[in-house]
Amino acid sequence: MDIRVLQYFLAVAREESITKAAESLRMTQPPLSRQLKDLEEELGKQLFIRGSKKVTLTEDGMLLRKRAEELVDLMEKTKAELTSSSENIGGDIYIGCGETESISFLAQAAQDLQKKHPLIHYHIYSGDAERVMEKLDKGLIDFGLLVGEADISRYDCLKLSQKDLWGVLMRKDSPLAEKETICAEDLWDKPLIVSHQTSINTEMFHWLKADISKLNIVATYDLIYNAAQFVKKGFGYVIALDRLINTTGDSNLCFKPLFPTLEAELCIVWKKYQVLSRASSVFLQQLKTETLAYGKEMIAAGLT
Repeated sequence: MDIRVLQYFLAVAREESITKAAESLRMTQPPLSRQLKDLEEELGKQLFIRGSKKVTLTEDGMLLRKRAEELVDLMEKTKAELTSSSENIGGDIYIGCGETESISFLAQAAQDLQKKHPLIHYHIYSGDAERVMEKLDKGLIDFGLLVGEADISRYDCLKLSQKDLWGVLMRKDSPLAEKETICAEDLWDKPLIVSHQTSINTEMFHWLKADISKLNIVATYDLIYNAAQFVKKGFGYVIALDRLINTTGDSNLCFKPLFPTLEAELCIVWKKYQVLSRASSVFLQQLKTETLAYGKEMIAAGLT
């Protein structure tokens, strides 16, 4: 299977038209149609449903589209790494991360490194730990910033001194807003909005001291910003990490930490035995330098 043919396939999937795809690829329609037919024969699968007005993907076509996008992205990433100069280090660094305020640590490292290597560019992908690790395993990203528990045995890692604090985001006029901290019993009868990962987060499971399936979970979320809009309407209470939503000033929301305190550890991971690009290598060194400096600051301030 030729990577060039996969690019042709993706063009047709994107344009939903062989004619428009041929125009975007600057080729004529007959050879493009022939390449697609050869691809279907090679795979032994029908990839397209050719209608009178547009071309749509079959179920097998949708699967191939997902895999083809990953393969083409990986090829472009590899090409960029191989053509980068050893003197003027440049290229692309791909980072996957969960929602955490500590992404500012990576941003600071990137900012400091940019002064020495302005030709490095960064691509940030959001997702929970499972999605981040899936992209790492496929070679689609270079680093992952994981929040909380995760099996990192197959990765090298850099643990951060920072930790995120779990708590509950709620309206300021909510009954629980009068409390300084929130205990598990406070939430047993409340309408809860939880992240998709909460159901597999054993730390949270133990803290709640209840079967999650028996709690009143009215909604789940990927992005805390979206969940916060439900909270603003009084739909429920969000179990979330601190410092992700502004609760100061005229905001009608507040954040209350859990008691006993529950913190989420943070670590940056990358594949073991991976040959890093020059850009990724200098970025990793910058992260290690800043992690060491941050730890010394914490010790000097008596915070560790």
